Amino acid sequence: MFGDIWLWIGFNLFVLAFLALDLGVLHRKSAVISVREALIWTGIWTALALVFNAGIWALRGSEAGLQFLAGFLVERALSIDNIFVFLLIFAYFRVASEVQYRVLFFGILGALVMRAALIAAGVTLIHQFSWVLYVFGAFLIFTGIKLATSREKEIHPEKNPVLQLLRRFVPVTQEYSHDRFFVRRAGRLFATPLFVVLLVVETTDVVFALDSIPAILGITTDPFIVYTSNVFAILGLRALYFAVAGLIRLFRYLDYGLSAVLVFIGAKMLAADLYHLPVAVALGVVAAILTTAILASILIPDRRSSGAAPGREAPAGVPVKNASDACPSRAA
Repeated sequence: MFGDIWLWIGFNLFVLAFLALDLGVLHRKSAVISVREALIWTGIWTALALVFNAGIWALRGSEAGLQFLAGFLVERALSIDNIFVFLLIFAYFRVASEVQYRVLFFGILGALVMRAALIAAGVTLIHQFSWVLYVFGAFLIFTGIKLATSREKEIHPEKNPVLQLLRRFVPVTQEYSHDRFFVRRAGRLFATPLFVVLLVVETTDVVFALDSIPAILGITTDPFIVYTSNVFAILGLRALYFAVAGLIRLFRYLDYGLSAVLVFIGAKMLAADLYHLPVAVALGVVAAILTTAILASILIPDRRSSGAAPGREAPAGVPVKNASDACPSRAA
């Protein structure tokens, strides 16, 4: 099930090398990422994903190639909704624009490890207990309906057990220390609010993965396809954040499109024994749903004076008395 060990090793070495180049050479100093630079990097990561997709197509055939493309599209679409929550987190903690890239960079390193573990667990469960596929399908339908009917995305500081545990064992400073996660004062180690933000981003990604991983498992259970499509979507998320952060409120109907995608994939999983839907058809349906949601957001006038998306409030900088007390709720 987890064969082709050299493919796994080679892919992960490529990812680590690119991340080292990114942080060690290209972004050694914290700075504000311009929209132009973000768009360039978004294009680079998308191009790399498509080149990798072509390699999968050549080595494993059209079926695997279509599976990767569908998985990448679903993960990239779901990650756009993550961006809004990251906006809320950074606004809540008043994180300076020039250090946001650093938080997202290290957040992605943790996300790669956690997603690999969740993917391995999910694939193993499906292969050992086939009925788990129906559980995932029902969960996706429930999540899709909840996403369409939920009216707000909020941050609830008191509900994050990880941060409560951190506060018990590690003191947290009241102020930031530029882009540092830890500082030493009077011989004691203190976490800075930036480390708190990093933990919030990490725990939020785990919650997001509970939706996105079952969604791609509804397309394929090949662990290499699932993992690599996830990784490329995550790696492009940082650049995508800075590219579309200022435009995301224009996509008023994106949540409804994502909801329809989750319900569709969930229904596909539940009906798997009755009818096998070709991957090419599933890919076309997903692409059509997302395109419709984006076009509707652009073409249908927003009659409300606020201009905010349905069920969303524009993130405002909320003062935080103690940065170690903050965390986000489920973004759905």
